[in-house]
Amino acid sequence: MQQNFDQESQRRLRVAAFTAGADVPAARFRVRQYAEPLSRLGIDLAEYWPGLGAYPPRRRLLRPAWFAGTLAQRLPQLVAARHADIVLLQREMVSTLPTLEGLTRRPRIVDIDDSIHLHRGGLAARRLAALADLVIVGNEFLAETWRGWTPAVEILPTAVDTDRCPHTPPPDRPVIGWIGTAANLRYLQAIAPALATVLRRFPAAEIAVCCDRPPALGGLPVRFVPWSAGAEIPFLASLSIGLMPLDDGPWERGKCSMKMLQYMAAARPCVVSPVGMNREVLARGALGLAAATEVEWIDALCGLLADRDAAQRMGETGRAVAERHYSRAALAPRLAALLRRVA
Repeated sequence: MQQNFDQESQRRLRVAAFTAGADVPAARFRVRQYAEPLSRLGIDLAEYWPGLGAYPPRRRLLRPAWFAGTLAQRLPQLVAARHADIVLLQREMVSTLPTLEGLTRRPRIVDIDDSIHLHRGGLAARRLAALADLVIVGNEFLAETWRGWTPAVEILPTAVDTDRCPHTPPPDRPVIGWIGTAANLRYLQAIAPALATVLRRFPAAEIAVCCDRPPALGGLPVRFVPWSAGAEIPFLASLSIGLMPLDDGPWERGKCSMKMLQYMAAARPCVVSPVGMNREVLARGALGLAAATEVEWIDALCGLLADRDAAQRMGETGRAVAERHYSRAALAPRLAALLRRVA
C-alpha cells in the first residue's frame, strides 16, 4: 500500500545517488525509477553518473585516459552531493576498483545487485562494506556474502514498474523472447540447440532478442530489436514466452532475476534456469517453468507452445506475483523506510 508523507512528522530528505551510467540496468531499476515515488514519500533523489561511464572501454589502450577522465567527472559531483542528507552508492564509482567513495559524506548506503565481491578478490566490495552505514542487496545469496563483512545488511529485490507495463494478451504468433545486455548473450547461446529443436517442432514460432548487440545463435532465425529504454515495453508485450537461461555459479547466484521479473510484469510465462533467486521467484506460484538440461528446455518450451491456455494462466499468475512482491509501488515504501532509518 502506498504510504503518504506526513510533512508535520517527517522532514524531507535529500539523497545523492552515485550510479554507473544512464543506460546501466542497475542504475535504472534500483535507483532512478524510484525518484518519483520517493518524492511523494518526502525524499528527493539526485542521481550522479560519469559521462564516460563507470565501466572500462573494450580497447585497453583507452583505459588509462578513461580512468582519469571518469575520476575527474566524479569530483564536481562529490562537491554537489555535500548538501545531501544521505549518500547512496550503487556499487563502486569505477568498476571493480575502490576510488573516491570515502570522500562522500555519511551516512552512506551501498546498493548491490550483482556478485561484485568476485572481482579482484573482493577488494572494492570489502572497502564499500567498511564505508557503509547500511548495505542493501538484491537477494539472499548476496546478503549472506556481505554479512561476512558488516551486520548492517538488508534485502530489497530489484523492482519492476508494473504500472508501466500494459496488461495485454499475448500475440497470435508464438514468440519466444530474451532481453538483456550483450555480456549475457552467452547464456542464450548455450541453449541454441534446444531452441533449434523447438523451432523444428513448432515452425510457426519465432525467436526475438532485444539487446545492444545482435546474437549469434548458430544460424537460427532471430528477430533482433536494438535495445533502448523505449523499446523495452513494446518488446515484452510482443512475446509469448520469456527466457532466462543461466549457468550455475557464484556470479549467477548473485543475479536478481531481472529478466524473469520483466516477463512477469508483462504477464508472460517464463522458462528459467533454477539458479539463485530464480528458485525463490518460481516458488511463489505457477508462473513459469524451470529448465536445467537441454531436454528440460525443449520440454518446457514445447509444453507452453502446445498449451497456450496454460501459458496464459502462468502469465497472469506471474503478473499478480510481480505486483505484490516485486513492483515499484510495493518496494518504494520499503526503500523509503531504509533511507529514513539511516538519516
